[in-house]
Amino acid sequence: MNTDSVDPVVDSVIDWDELFEYLPGTMVELKEKPGILYQIESYEALMVPPIWLVGDPRPRYPSDLHIVSRREVQVCELEPQSALG
Repeated sequence: MNTDSVDPVVDSVIDWDELFEYLPGTMVELKEKPGILYQIESYEALMVPPIWLVGDPRPRYPSDLHIVSRREVQVCELEPQSALG
């Protein structure tokens, strides 16, 4: 049995587009409470619902949220490169 391969069941369950749309740090509001902003704390792909908000005790579905801003989101760490000398 080849254990190096990706499990097709797990891989097919993950919505990669959704995962990258709801990155930690993204500012959202609950559709049921417009005007109150929350920051996404984490996205747990194998959990239903998958999105945890800072200061909110329960996870949320993407359909519960409206994305307000991604300004604070840092996708990768950027470091200044030293001049080649």
